[in-house]
Amino acid sequence: MHNIGKREFILALAKGAFHSLFSLFVIFSSIWLCMALWVQEPFGWLVSRIIIGFWVAFALSVLGIYATQHFFSRSKDVVLYIIFFAFSLVWYFSIPAKQDREWNPEVARILNYERQGDWITLHNVRNFAWNEDGTYQERWETRQIDLNQISGINIITSYWMGPQIAHTLVSFDFKNSKPLTFSIEIRKEKDEEFSAIGGFFRKYEVSLVAADEKDIIYTRSNVRNEQVYFFPINMKAAEMKALFEEYLEQADQLSQEPKWYNTLTSNCTTLVFDMVQAISKHELPVDYRLLASGYLPNYLYDLGALQHHWDIKTWYNKAHVNPRTDQFNQFKYQSSENYSKLIRLGLPQSQPELAP
Repeated sequence: MHNIGKREFILALAKGAFHSLFSLFVIFSSIWLCMALWVQEPFGWLVSRIIIGFWVAFALSVLGIYATQHFFSRSKDVVLYIIFFAFSLVWYFSIPAKQDREWNPEVARILNYERQGDWITLHNVRNFAWNEDGTYQERWETRQIDLNQISGINIITSYWMGPQIAHTLVSFDFKNSKPLTFSIEIRKEKDEEFSAIGGFFRKYEVSLVAADEKDIIYTRSNVRNEQVYFFPINMKAAEMKALFEEYLEQADQLSQEPKWYNTLTSNCTTLVFDMVQAISKHELPVDYRLLASGYLPNYLYDLGALQHHWDIKTWYNKAHVNPRTDQFNQFKYQSSENYSKLIRLGLPQSQPELAP
């Protein structure tokens, strides 16, 4: 029997490990590129799919799967694969986010503001009047905010795809004016549908919406029948003010330069976490519940951001908006003020009376 030396054994092991790693690279890079081509369709529907088919055949040839005959030679095919994939990265990361598309009316306007000390004048605050069938009357408002009058902050989670995934909104209470809700959303074009896969591949820009609660929460609880939960958060006055200013900074950035939404890294929850992290004096722990955003209230409970006089199960029961608002359409006064009071009933804060 031939005895292999130690040096030859190490070289063979290294070569095998390199081949294994390169094979994994080919598999995952091909999946990524094919998905990017499928979503972006840079050459139109038909040609893009022909390119996908060619790329799959080429990748299988490089791997030696199904196609044992190389296109040119093993070494040339590997070099060509790396070159073509490098060009695809240049193409993908040069796709520009834009401001000038035909936008869905819900995200058509960009939030902007003027500031004089702690007085903020917000322009393009959304306050649509929604009908039960999902239609609406467009209303955009200008509101004046005194940052020193912020009296509370609330996290709203709206479940639209099972218990693991929720859309996250942040609502600010004021002593002298109506609450205001911020929502980081995809900026859909007209007649464009949401795709979680598309959100990974630069299909949507980011939109920052400032809206009345009767608009942006009501649409979810009463029009779309999503399951909505409203959680008042423990936060110091200075931190609430700083978080509001972080939203203003986001508005500045998006008005100057559009950004891509990413389902994993730049979504409605991770961007809020980044803003809270920016104002926090302590490093917040990174947690899987920031990605599985449906469990965000559990994360907040563990941090002490939710009061501990209730356990988390009780919190979910108390915070559930839908049972309180399902008869809102029967109210005589279906005002913003009444809706905001209704979704706060039974929660640990002041309880103003509803209008009859």
